[in-house]
Amino acid sequence: MTELVSTTPGLYPLPDWAKQDLSDLKGHQKHDLISGDEGPEIVDVYDRAREEVVSEQIDAGLDRIVEGQLRWDDMLAHPLTVHENVETGGIVRYYDNNNFYRDPQVKGELTFSGDVASELEATSELLDGQALQAVLPGPYTLADLATNEYYDDDAAFLDAVGEFLAGEVDAFPEHETLFLLEPSLVTDSPDEDLDERIPDAIDRISDATDADVVVQTYWGALEEKVYAHLMDANVDALGFDFVAGDREQTFYNINEYGTKDDIALGLVNGQNTLVESPETVHERVEWTLDRIANKTFDRAYVTTNTELFYLPENRATEKLSALAEVVNAPEVKA
Repeated sequence: MTELVSTTPGLYPLPDWAKQDLSDLKGHQKHDLISGDEGPEIVDVYDRAREEVVSEQIDAGLDRIVEGQLRWDDMLAHPLTVHENVETGGIVRYYDNNNFYRDPQVKGELTFSGDVASELEATSELLDGQALQAVLPGPYTLADLATNEYYDDDAAFLDAVGEFLAGEVDAFPEHETLFLLEPSLVTDSPDEDLDERIPDAIDRISDATDADVVVQTYWGALEEKVYAHLMDANVDALGFDFVAGDREQTFYNINEYGTKDDIALGLVNGQNTLVESPETVHERVEWTLDRIANKTFDRAYVTTNTELFYLPENRATEKLSALAEVVNAPEVKA
């Protein structure tokens, strides 16, 4: 029988009260965004907001608790935009939606930062036996979202980003799972030379932790060659978006090239306010696993297909409950 684990890929919407408080304290201009050296009043707002989203996950009964990444003004680019050797340039559209981030322009060596580790340390102090899940951008996605003005070429930059993320992970507190988010593998497929280097970059990160590592893709299906190379990465699970894009291509990739012993199922819509019932999610789990031939998974992470920050706070919270209730539903056929 497949163990079901309820979780999310992080990046939660800020509570409404925190949006108002932060608007009063730091405004909305580029120079007002998070840089890593905020004063105590701003830090206190984020600390209280973190406590709230962690409590919501615990109350919902999620199996893995994430920090929420409420400080991440720049969504997945955050680990670079707060780095001392990175300057933020103009505003860039965040994939194909109405969100924007500051272009992280890498001007020097990507040395250790510790910013995300400090967020996770604060989160671990809020847990009472619950399992912590860390979330980071994957190396290809982080490199794709940035502008390289220091390393020799794209290959050297990808390697450097992988090393940088591995160093950050090495400083994390104890965590049960690490999700590496790789939407750019779907939306901006790498050329073949770079594609072959991605598993090594991911392996550097997975080697830095004893946790289970999940590479989560979304916003569609991976190209066949990208998927085949991704299978070379030494991770515990690959994650798929079964809400958006070409599901048939995803099933083809899995059935043709195989997959890992665990899988992450993006089955709840992270960008639509319609809240799926636990029964609907359970049916989607069964339907999805039935479409994967000759494979019984040890574990299936049941999650939203994208981050949750697109949603109003109340809808995001309701989706947490739907995810958590699925693991208590009748046994899943696998």
